[in-house]
Amino acid sequence: MARTEKTALVTGASAGLGAELARLFAADGHDVVLVARRRDKLEELAAALEKQHGVRATALPEDLADAGAPERIAKALADRPIEFLVNNAGFGTTGAFAESPVARELAMLSVNVTTLVHLTGLLLPAMVARKSGRILNLGSTAGFVPGPFMAGYYASKAFVNSFTQALCFELRGTGVTATVSCPGATATEFSAVAGNDKTPLFEGGVMGAAEVAAHAYGAMMRGDPLAIPGIKNKLRIQSLRAAPRGMAISLAASLNRTSAPGSKG
Repeated sequence: MARTEKTALVTGASAGLGAELARLFAADGHDVVLVARRRDKLEELAAALEKQHGVRATALPEDLADAGAPERIAKALADRPIEFLVNNAGFGTTGAFAESPVARELAMLSVNVTTLVHLTGLLLPAMVARKSGRILNLGSTAGFVPGPFMAGYYASKAFVNSFTQALCFELRGTGVTATVSCPGATATEFSAVAGNDKTPLFEGGVMGAAEVAAHAYGAMMRGDPLAIPGIKNKLRIQSLRAAPRGMAISLAASLNRTSAPGSKG
């Protein structure tokens, strides 16, 4: 497909959903800016996308837990209008909060929440001025209920889910849309990094990254406020909404627990 001369910025693009979303943008002829920490993975993906689709693919290595990263990204792209912003980067922690290193929890909140808001705040005004743009934020089914043993992660995704849907409402009539994709357990590096790959949540079956990414991409392009991929995830959310709050929290705890209460994981 011919280039569209529109550019997509994708965070967390070195693997998993970010890489799959970058492939979808490139396949549709959009240039891509790939952001993550691992330079080698970004450059490898950028080269592959340029060769396969004839688009311009830029690797922009950044540690998104660094408070200065959003400003550096925006400065590097000052001469390139960003039509699509995908806030995909994120990670989780598993275990009792009292036993989790607070620095790790704060880094997670920086990536999952603060950087997402910062990048959106830096790039959204230009979209509104152009009356054209789409934002895709990666939330989670985890954002619909408190999650013991992943307390900070679940709370961060509750923020993303809420923030994005409110933003979508505010953007009505501007030509800009905001979509939150809320997948459940997905086959990516996330579970190994979070330390919950052996929990009942992930051992109970996961969706493929390509399938989840395609669902999110379609929802973003349509301007849908909320996208929940997979019938299993949709049914889980409906059951959580109908269940007593205490029961829903207990269920989340049972899915996240990797060992006896009070252990580190």
